[in-house]
Amino acid sequence: MELEKMIIENQIQLEDIPQIDLYMDQVIQLFENKFGSSKRNEEEKVLTKTMINNYAKGKLLFPVKNKKYSKEHLILIAMIYQLKGALSITDIKTTLSGVNERTAEENFGIDRFYQLYLDLTAQNLETFKKDLKNQTDRVKVEAEALEETESADLEKVLMVSSLAHMSNLYRKAAERLVDELAEG
Repeated sequence: MELEKMIIENQIQLEDIPQIDLYMDQVIQLFENKFGSSKRNEEEKVLTKTMINNYAKGKLLFPVKNKKYSKEHLILIAMIYQLKGALSITDIKTTLSGVNERTAEENFGIDRFYQLYLDLTAQNLETFKKDLKNQTDRVKVEAEALEETESADLEKVLMVSSLAHMSNLYRKAAERLVDELAEG
């Protein structure tokens, strides 16, 4: 299985973010350029005007000035983009509310915070690659135990099921932490 080669880990790095404020269309283009290669199909949208407007209306972002998005807005949108794959919009709002408040008050180094996040994601990717290799090897052994002559599809079903289970475990752990943020 060449699953590892299919995993594309894209992040917007701090140096990818312009030092000038951007209009919505420019924000969408930046995200499309960075994350377009990781789309599952051509119809999928990375980011749309509606999404950005919903993030603003839902107060996932601090208010925009003069219809332009600052570097801080782009960092928050990048985090929202990554979080929405696992969490509900309500959970994302809860998770990022403190970061939003601190950033809006201009007494928070969101650049440093985001770089720490990027460092963690790079470490996560390396851990994931090793775990994926181990999981692939275990699934192969289990599939061979079925003694089916055509076990390739069954091996893939086992792998999908196993990865989905791991994803659910991580999502549930994240949701528990969100609940703690909401309580505290």
